[in-house]
Amino acid sequence: MSFIKTIGITKRYDNGEPPALEDVNLEIKKGEIFCIMGHSGAGKTTLLRILALLEKPDSGEYYFDGTKVSWNDDLRKNITMVFQIPVMFNTTVFKNIAYGLKIRGYSKDEIKKKVEEVLELVRLQGYENRRAKYLSGGEKQRVAIARAIVLEPKLLLMDEPTANLDPTNSAIIEEIVKEIVKEKETTILFSTHNLFQAKRLAHRVAHIYKGKIIEIGKTKEVFERPRNELTKRFINGELF
Repeated sequence: MSFIKTIGITKRYDNGEPPALEDVNLEIKKGEIFCIMGHSGAGKTTLLRILALLEKPDSGEYYFDGTKVSWNDDLRKNITMVFQIPVMFNTTVFKNIAYGLKIRGYSKDEIKKKVEEVLELVRLQGYENRRAKYLSGGEKQRVAIARAIVLEPKLLLMDEPTANLDPTNSAIIEEIVKEIVKEKETTILFSTHNLFQAKRLAHRVAHIYKGKIIEIGKTKEVFERPRNELTKRFINGELF
């Protein structure tokens, strides 16, 4: 049984434009690193926001671990999302990461232990008392990842998580993603326009084009033998 499944997800905005998403069908396995790849404006962010229960589709069905999702239930506690541009609270790194745990009623000792664990995972040991707003872009993104995974979600969504970062910080975050799946058994779905990143990280990929999933499969197979002509052009850098 699929861990994440969508059937016919469609989303329109009241701007006269074609649908942002049209008839999106996905199946994602538990513990998988899955990539939605495509150009800017293809529908990647809209799809992730729907899966995060931040937006509601106009039509279609969404199943989470076998349960049909309604957009007002408590499944949201099992899902966290990391955005392309991290937003930090104007306080310390520790308090940024601990915020969600505090809201959920964890004790001070539990919070301290969990925050220390994720700080080690994201390579930010010793940063607890630093002001988050003064960190570098790569460090802020790692704090955002720590803030997401400290809640131990079943599904972690990441929207272009390294788009604004240098190669060194991008490589660090890619390694962190691999470790999260290995240590936490979290299912991760990330979006990117970076084909090299998709090849390095994802077990499977889907190519989204103008709101439609036009190809999906194992990463190696899609990159070496794309079935869709538009996917082939995208991989070859010919689709703009």
